[in-house]
Amino acid sequence: MIDPKLLELLRCPVTKGSLEYDKEANELISKAAKLAYPIRDGIPVMLEDEAREIQTD
Repeated sequence: MIDPKLLELLRCPVTKGSLEYDKEANELISKAAKLAYPIRDGIPVMLEDEAREIQTD
């Protein structure tokens, strides 16, 4: 689980837009960049190279 206050502060490093928390995948989602940033050991990994591409509807 990620702290809601931290989520408010974090921004996508690519688009500078907001992120959404995906509890099931334990990732932060940037819909604008179509990227999912992993959370490892409770720490968001906010590197574009570490993110996976996602499909958005």
